[in-house]
Amino acid sequence: MLQKLVPKLSVSTIYDIDAQQLWNSGIRGIITDLDNTLVGAKDPHATPELIEWLKHLEQLGFKVVIVSNNHRVRVSTFAEPLRIPFIFRAKKPTNVSFHRALQLLGTGVKQTAVVGDQMLTDVLGGNRMGLFTILVQPISVLDEGFFTKVNRRIEKLALSWMKK
Repeated sequence: MLQKLVPKLSVSTIYDIDAQQLWNSGIRGIITDLDNTLVGAKDPHATPELIEWLKHLEQLGFKVVIVSNNHRVRVSTFAEPLRIPFIFRAKKPTNVSFHRALQLLGTGVKQTAVVGDQMLTDVLGGNRMGLFTILVQPISVLDEGFFTKVNRRIEKLALSWMKK
């Protein structure tokens, strides 16, 4: 079970992901979390740096979908100006939202990466589906909700147990 919490790749930020290498390895679609992955949990809009990163992905040929456990208003306010499809109240790590994301992307399991900041939602959900998982460090933990804080404590326990 703990093996399902281990990402295939771990980076500091999304900007440390080598998109060209992903493309060369056959990845064509990216399922990404929103809060503390792309922007801080309370940031309503994309930063200029994020907009450039997303343009770079598009230029390479990637399709992107946002899959978030957050509510519709939060996710749509962020995603719609960028014209990125999204799934809200995703109930990650359940498979349903990941299956829906694959349909939106038009990609298969082996062609898709999941990017997120939580082992218990993004990485676990992606690994259970057989997707390529990328864990990023959270942008900020100051504004996180109750359940995310609980998840972070569980993640710390799991990491310390895995190191032993």
